[in-house]
Amino acid sequence: MKPAYRYYDFIMAAFVCVLVCSNLIGPAKVTQIDAPWLGTLTFGAGVLFFPISFIFGDILTEVYGYAASRRVIWAGFAGLAFASLMAWMIVALPPAPFWQHQQAYEIAFGSTWRISLAGLIAFALGEFVNSYVMAKMKVMSSGKHLWARTITSTVFGETIDTMLFVPLAFWNSGIIPNDKILLVMTAQIIAKIVVEVLFTPITYQLVAFLKRVEHEDYYDRNTNFSPFKL
Repeated sequence: MKPAYRYYDFIMAAFVCVLVCSNLIGPAKVTQIDAPWLGTLTFGAGVLFFPISFIFGDILTEVYGYAASRRVIWAGFAGLAFASLMAWMIVALPPAPFWQHQQAYEIAFGSTWRISLAGLIAFALGEFVNSYVMAKMKVMSSGKHLWARTITSTVFGETIDTMLFVPLAFWNSGIIPNDKILLVMTAQIIAKIVVEVLFTPITYQLVAFLKRVEHEDYYDRNTNFSPFKL
């Protein structure tokens, strides 16, 4: 990775920020809306913002390549792991006798170890699949049809993320009834893909800007795609 990149570090910081916020703030609330043609959709509120991390992943892979994206994914994984550990420890600390907000705090930030672990596993696998598909499709298409690459990679990455996270976090948990798991998974996958599609014009603008100012348009023709190589 070239040390002269001007915006790579900023994108990494934005990626980690979106990831941590969407996983700490979003999961505490389950929302339900009536969507045209789709009916009633039930999903965690964080799903509206979590896909932005995949958009950053698309941009990183498209401009800087899979290896640069891999570093950011691991940075995000570390940030999310630390935030989860910090939340667990703070919730577990005994409250002062005069502090009456422990229950509300637990509801907002008291994700169980199971939910936190599920989020870490699902995030890592989903992001790596997203970046891998994006990189391979860029080489196969000779850099054409960016919209097809971003949407296709998101379909694979977000589907894997959701299909891992929801059952691992909520099956037999008492939080979401087992007979609603499939409904929640389907709604989340649809919502995440819709966010990706809606952001496509912005993705195009950001990719064009970064390629111009960074003088980079990386093709992963000889890349080692192992997720464990930094």
